[in-house]
Amino acid sequence: MKRRLAILGGTTTWSDCLVALRHLATPSSLVEGEQIEEFETSFARETEALFAHTFWAGRVGLFAILKGLGIGEGDEVLVPVPTHVVVPNAVRYTGAKPVYVDCRLEDYNMDLALASELVTDRTRALVLQHTFGIPGDLDGALELGERHGLHVIEDCVHSLGARYRGRPVGSYGKAAFFSIEETKIISSTMGGVAVTRDPVLAAEVGRFQASCAPLAKRVAASYMTKLVAYHVLTQPYLHQYTRPVYDALGRRHPFPRPTATTEQRGLRPADYERTLGNAQAAVALRQLRRLDENIAHRRKIADVYRNRLESTNVRIPHPPQHVDPAYVRYPVWVEDRAAAVRAISTRAVAGVWFESVLSESEAPEYAGYEPGSCPNAELSAKHLVNLPTHLRVTADDAEAIANAVADVT
Repeated sequence: MKRRLAILGGTTTWSDCLVALRHLATPSSLVEGEQIEEFETSFARETEALFAHTFWAGRVGLFAILKGLGIGEGDEVLVPVPTHVVVPNAVRYTGAKPVYVDCRLEDYNMDLALASELVTDRTRALVLQHTFGIPGDLDGALELGERHGLHVIEDCVHSLGARYRGRPVGSYGKAAFFSIEETKIISSTMGGVAVTRDPVLAAEVGRFQASCAPLAKRVAASYMTKLVAYHVLTQPYLHQYTRPVYDALGRRHPFPRPTATTEQRGLRPADYERTLGNAQAAVALRQLRRLDENIAHRRKIADVYRNRLESTNVRIPHPPQHVDPAYVRYPVWVEDRAAAVRAISTRAVAGVWFESVLSESEAPEYAGYEPGSCPNAELSAKHLVNLPTHLRVTADDAEAIANAVADVT
C-alpha cells in the first residue's frame, strides 16, 4: 500500500510530543515560565533581529507593529494579495485602510511597480509577504519605502529560515512578523513573533505585549493536546484513514481552530490580544534548534519537484539567484487544479493555499477588497496547488507526487 502523506504535523517529532505531554501533566507550566523569554532571545538571534516579542498568533504581532508605529485612523497600508484574511484584518483593526497590491506570477510576491502607483499622501507602510517562503524583492521594497517615507514590514509567516543576499528575511525592514502555527516551518500549534532592530519600536511592541492577556490555561492545554493528536493522526500509515474523517467533520472537530468565524467575516474577536504560552514556547524552541536541518530538507524536496516539473506544462516558481527560499510549501500552477489534487491524493494531501485572494475570508469584500482589482492574484487563487515539503516527505515521495502532477498536464 502506498504511503499517503499529510500536510499537517510534519515539523513535530515524538520528542516534541513528550515535551507537550510533560507540560500537560504540570498545568502550572502551560502559560507562565522561563521558556518564553528563552525562545524570544533565541528567535531574535536566529533572525538577526535585536528584539523579539511573542503573541498567540502572528497576526497579533503585525497588529502590535502597526500600533507601535502609530498607524491608525486615516492611514493606508499597502498589503499583498494573495494573502490570509488575518493580515488586512490586523490593518483594519488599527483603524487604517488596507490597499491591495497584485502579485507577480513568477513568485506570487508583491508587484512593487504596481505598489508604487498606489502610494498616496496617506500611505504609511508596506507589508512585503515572502510568499510560500520565497523572499520578495527587498531591495525594491526598501527603495520604495525610502522614496515615499514608508515603513517596510516583512511578512515572514511562510519564510522562517529563508535568506536574501545571505541575510535572514525579517532583518531588512523596519520590523517583521512570523508564524509558528500548525502549517508553518516550525509549529507550536498556534503562535507568532514580532521582531525589529529598532529599540524605540521594540519598546512600544513590548508595552503592547505587556498589556495583552495571557492565554487561558484551558486554551494552552488544548493547543498542546492538538499538537500531540495531530502528530499521531497524521502519521503516513494512519492519515489515509483519519483525513477523510477530519474532512467530514468540517468545523465540528474538537480541536481549536486557527481562524475564528468572526475573523473570517472581517470582525475583531474579543480575545484577540493574547500572548504565547510557556508550553508552546518550549516546543517551538526545540524546533528552532533544528531549523537548519528542517530548511535543508525542504530545499532538497523542492529541488526534486523543480527538476521533474520544469520541462512540463506546470508553471513552477523562479526565484532570483540572490535568494535562498525556505519553501514552507512548493507552489505549482496547473490548468486543472481539481484534477491535479485528485491525482496527488493517492500519495499526499495537496494544499490549495490560496483558494481566494484573501484565504479563509467568507468574502474578500468584508475586508475591503474590490473584485477584479488584482487579476494575477485572482487567477492564482484558481490555479495554485501547493506540494508538501515537510520532514516526512522523502525524495521518493516527492518524485511520485511530481509525476502525478505531470501526468494531468
